[in-house]
Amino acid sequence: MVAGDSFAEFLREQLAPLGHITIRRMFGKAGVFCDGLMLGMLADDTLYFRVDDRNRAAFAEAASFPPLNYQSRGRSIDLSFWRAPDRLFDEPEELVRWARVALEAARRVAAKRKRTKPGRKVASREPLPRSRSRK
Repeated sequence: MVAGDSFAEFLREQLAPLGHITIRRMFGKAGVFCDGLMLGMLADDTLYFRVDDRNRAAFAEAASFPPLNYQSRGRSIDLSFWRAPDRLFDEPEELVRWARVALEAARRVAAKRKRTKPGRKVASREPLPRSRSRK
C-alpha cells in the first residue's frame, strides 16, 4: 500500500499553506508535490521529505530512521528522502516548517536539473527533398 486516501487527504490539508499540494503514484510509491515540485514521497502511509546537502542539518532528527530506498540488482539504493518523525503529525506548524525546508531542496534540485539539461536540437524547418520514383 502506497498511501491511504485518508492519509493523503490529511497531508493535502496540512501542507496547504505551502501552495497547491498534489499526490500522485509513481514507482510503487507516491510523490508529494507543491506547485509541481516534489518535496516528499509516501510509502506505506509514511511521509519522507526531500533532503540535500543544504538542509540535511535541519533534518538531523530524521537521520535516525533509514532513508527511503528501493532494491536494484540485489542491493539497496538510498534515495534523498528522509522519514518525517511521527511527532510532526501532532504539530501542524512544525510539519509545515519541515515541508517548507524540503520544498526549498526541491527548488534547488529543479534549478540544478535545468542548468545541467543538455541543449535540445531544433529540427530544421526546411522541407525534405522529394524522392523520385523510378519507372
